[in-house]
Amino acid sequence: MELGAELKRGVLVVKAHPRLDSSNAGEFEDALRASLKGHVGNVVVDMTELTYISSAGLRAILLVTRTLRKTHQHLAICSLSDNIKELFRVSGFDKVIETHDSQVAAVEAVG
Repeated sequence: MELGAELKRGVLVVKAHPRLDSSNAGEFEDALRASLKGHVGNVVVDMTELTYISSAGLRAILLVTRTLRKTHQHLAICSLSDNIKELFRVSGFDKVIETHDSQVAAVEAVG
């Protein structure tokens, strides 16, 4: 899986694909980790295109977040649809992973 990644104001911005579930969560995690190689700044995962996320997808994001925290890096999520935003709220992920309404707000917050 190839992730669209670009650097904005020193923050690595990565785009999530439309579905993040058990069939591709491991691949997503591996691709995200590969995007991080050599990057020492913070990360924003833009979920504009994400329409579905399962517990496996949530786990992949959580594992990468924990890895980044060990090196004092920060991961934030942005542009969640209303359904996925509700899932983050109900599951408590919004307390563990910082979320923002837009990519601009997320980059500004972690940059």
